[in-house]
Amino acid sequence: MVHRKTGRAISALLLLACVNGIDSADAQAACGEAVTLKTHGKTSTPISIAMPAATAPQEGRMVLVLLPGGPGYMALDAKGCARKLQGNSLVRSTKIFNAAGFVTVLVDAPSDHRGEDGLGGFRLSAQHAEDIGTVIAEMRTRTRLPVWLIGTSRGAISAANAASRLSGPAAPDGLVLTSAVTSGKVGGRKAWVAQTVMGAKLENIKMPVLVVAHAADKCIRTPPNLAARITARTNGDREQTIVITGGPGSRGGSSVEACQGRSPHGFIDQEADVAAGIIRFVRGGTY
Repeated sequence: MVHRKTGRAISALLLLACVNGIDSADAQAACGEAVTLKTHGKTSTPISIAMPAATAPQEGRMVLVLLPGGPGYMALDAKGCARKLQGNSLVRSTKIFNAAGFVTVLVDAPSDHRGEDGLGGFRLSAQHAEDIGTVIAEMRTRTRLPVWLIGTSRGAISAANAASRLSGPAAPDGLVLTSAVTSGKVGGRKAWVAQTVMGAKLENIKMPVLVVAHAADKCIRTPPNLAARITARTNGDREQTIVITGGPGSRGGSSVEACQGRSPHGFIDQEADVAAGIIRFVRGGTY
């Protein structure tokens, strides 16, 4: 079941803008169509669907379902814009993908996981995978296009978990993991900080898999030297692990503070290059 917050709402907003003398460009400045899906139990999950730019190429169009890291709660507003996690690499890259002809879908946290921990330990659950499957199936029905799943940082845990569990129309056609969490903290104050991508049943993943890490990533949870361990366990029909270099680098040693989006962990100043590599792989080539 779907509750649509925009569509008619955007038309109403434009009418209101004309009545009140608001500049129409401001009224149209939506980040995407805001849609709310019914998910596990009696929860609801907001998503933001952004269509390809008008000037984007028609060939090779696909849907990219994007899962941010951190708590996973973006607080999407009625215009489909993220009020939180705005610095996340996937949130920042949506327009790059749209310009290349892709439909993008930002997936917010469900209504029962919007506290301080956000998705927390929910990322490796069957229910979370099913929720993501609901998004994929919705987009497959809407667009009749292939649907790929991309997760970054802790969002990579969610993406790998979903890809390892889902089947049929709810399963993604391919998987991309960037700055994936591969090193957890066992015995921490919160048990879920021990969770990593390696906790998913990676051997069940048989779709194409791309893993992207940054050599200068100093986030203690995403050491680049462990990235290849992911594809060593997956059974994708096409796989590639990439560790990129360049960018502004990172000061200091490994820490949790280095896990911020506007850093090598989030491919700062290299968003366009990373997106271009992802696009090449998704369209059947190599990064």
